[in-house]
Order: sequence, then C-alpha cells, then structure tokens
Amino acid sequence: MPIFQERFDKFNCCVLVPTYNNAGTLQQFLTDLENYTTNILVVNDGSTDGTARILSDNKNVDFRTHSRNKGKGMALKTGFQFAREMGYEYAITIDSDGQHYPDDLDVFLRELENRKPGSPEMLLVGDRNMGSDGIPGKSSKGNRFSSFWYLVVTGSELHDTQSGYRLYPLKVLETMTLYTRKFELEIEVLVKSYWRKVDVRNIPIKVMYQKEGRVSHFRPFWDIVRITLLYMWFVLVSFFYIHPRNKYQDFKNKGFRKFWKEDILKSQEPAHKKAAAIALGVFVGISPFWGIHTFLVFILAALFRLNKVTAFLFSNISIPPLIPFIIYASYQAGSLVSGKGFDWDLQLQRFDTGHDIFLGLWQYIIGSLALAIVVALSLWIVFYFLFSVSNQKQVVKP
Repeated sequence: MPIFQERFDKFNCCVLVPTYNNAGTLQQFLTDLENYTTNILVVNDGSTDGTARILSDNKNVDFRTHSRNKGKGMALKTGFQFAREMGYEYAITIDSDGQHYPDDLDVFLRELENRKPGSPEMLLVGDRNMGSDGIPGKSSKGNRFSSFWYLVVTGSELHDTQSGYRLYPLKVLETMTLYTRKFELEIEVLVKSYWRKVDVRNIPIKVMYQKEGRVSHFRPFWDIVRITLLYMWFVLVSFFYIHPRNKYQDFKNKGFRKFWKEDILKSQEPAHKKAAAIALGVFVGISPFWGIHTFLVFILAALFRLNKVTAFLFSNISIPPLIPFIIYASYQAGSLVSGKGFDWDLQLQRFDTGHDIFLGLWQYIIGSLALAIVVALSLWIVFYFLFSVSNQKQVVKP
C-alpha cells in the first residue's frame, strides 16, 4: 500500500495534476507520486506531445483530457469538478514539471490532521522560500509583486502566492464563481477564499528548479498583464465593498468600545506605528488627491505595514463640512511657502483668466502638500507621546 494512502482516504483527499506538454517529466513524476497515494487525478490540457500515451498506459491514474489547450485555470476548474464527482472533499494540486517533491504531501496532510473541529476551512499554499539561492530572479520578483497586492486587497500576508503546490477545500470552491482561465485563476481563488473567511496561509515546502527537462508555460508579459488586471479589479472591490463591509460587521458585533480598542488602537502594536497610521490618514485626507483618497490610504498603509483601519478612519478628515476650511488653509499655506505671506484679500473675482486660475491652483497644491506634512508630523508627535504613556501604564498595571 502507498505510504500515505490511509491518510488520504481518511480525509477524502486526492492529488490533482494539471499538465500540458510535460511528457519529459510526467512518467517519472507519476511513478514517484504513486509511492504515496493512488488517489491521483490528472487533467491533460490538450497536450500535443506523448502525454496522452503516458496516461493511457498508467492504470493507477484517473484522467480527463481537453481536446485543445485551454490554460491552467481551465484545467484546474475541470480538475475540481472531476474531484467532486469522484467524491473527494480536498484536492492537493501539484505541478508535473518536476519542481515539487511528492514527499511534501506529508506537510499538507499534517495540517489536515491538526485542524480542530469547527475551525474555518483552510486553503494551504506551499511556500517555496523565494529568496533562497537557485530561485530564478524573474520568479522571485513576480512573486513579490503578487504578494504585495494580495496584502493590499486582503490585509493578510502570504510570502508565496504563485506556488502550484496547494491544498484546496472543494466544498468552498463549489460555492465560488471563477471567471479567469489561465494562471491568474490561482490568485482569484486565493483572494475570494480569504474574503469568505477561509484560513489561507503558507506552509513550507521544498522546491527544485531543474535546468533540463523542465517545461514552463508561464508567459511573463501576458500572464503578468492578466494578473495585474485581476488585482486592479480586486482593489476596487476590496476598497469599496469588502473592507467597509467587514469593518461594519466587526463594529456591529463588537460594539464601539471593543472595536476601538482592538481594531483602531491595536494595543499590541508599538506606539510609533499607531501614531504613524493616524498621521498617514491625516496626510492623505488633507492632500490634494481628491477622488482617490481611499485608494491611496490603503495602498500606503499596506506598503508601510500600518493599521489600515486607523489610517482610513483619520483620512476622513476631509468630510464635506471641513473641505472648505482645508482648501482655504491649503491656499494660505501655499501663499506662505511661496513667500507672499497670508493672502487676506482672497476674492473669486481675482481668478478671471486661465493664467490666474492656474497660478491659484498651483498655490493650492503646493500649500496642500505642505499643510498635510506639517499637520501629519505634528499629530504623529502628539499621538506618539499619548500612546507611549498609555503603553507604560499597561505595563506597570498589576
């Protein structure tokens, strides 16, 4: 009996292998895989090499075939449906190009075995340690790009978002509408699973990048373009629906006092980071980038790893009743910065030519940025002092 067969059967788990023109590595890969389980499903995504013959000769593997190549995303969709029809509840996907080690199946199975009853479903992504020696530079840079935007749209951090070695909960995927067709589908599933409160996280795996025999079908330009467009859509959805919805639900469930303490103050964070989140929010709220304040504050908060809720809350300093005062103060600050002093004789009749309007707008923009910097720095000093005092009281409290 294969080494992990009983464990696979216990969790109704299978190994799902999407493959396209990997005949050079497929036979040995399947032979190695069969040492661990016979619950193997393969989707032949329209291969034109010897893949069909290899699968037909292998009696221990169930497979389905696309008549033409449709892309990895479509192969995974077919595989997920295939696995559900076979009665499986979990699928561990693994690429057939030889970079993954079948013995790492144990890492995924141990996570299933350690999962507590009643806890959220989990989606596990193999962490290939992209910063280690031997990892191609293009792969590492692309993964950092994807991981950053995943952090922006979810608020959660993954070190490796592009590994094909994963464990999927099939019941969750059954409720999910997936629109993408190629490599970006793996990103779509990650983000939508997290938004559904699934426990999405990395687990460490080994990886081997072979220089010979390995075939990669990732097209750097077009696949990155599709991933970028997908993240752009997710940014809009997350900023204007997901984040506000989740925080409103948290506020309702916790009440004002608990929400303020846990989601705004976050007492476990150091004082300088709490103050920095407030300062960032105020800076963005005063800045002249009207219309994109929400987008900007979430991007910057994610970039500097600050509390996004706090930053967003304080960015709303630019609410309608305060907008005229902010614009007026910014214009006056611009007058000071340009060396004119306060412009007390401010009348609309003065802006009767395009040149005058342009100069006035430029003065406002310069003043707005100057005012934003001064106010943000001042608030950082004030709140850093207040939070430092508060933290000291918590430390000495018996």
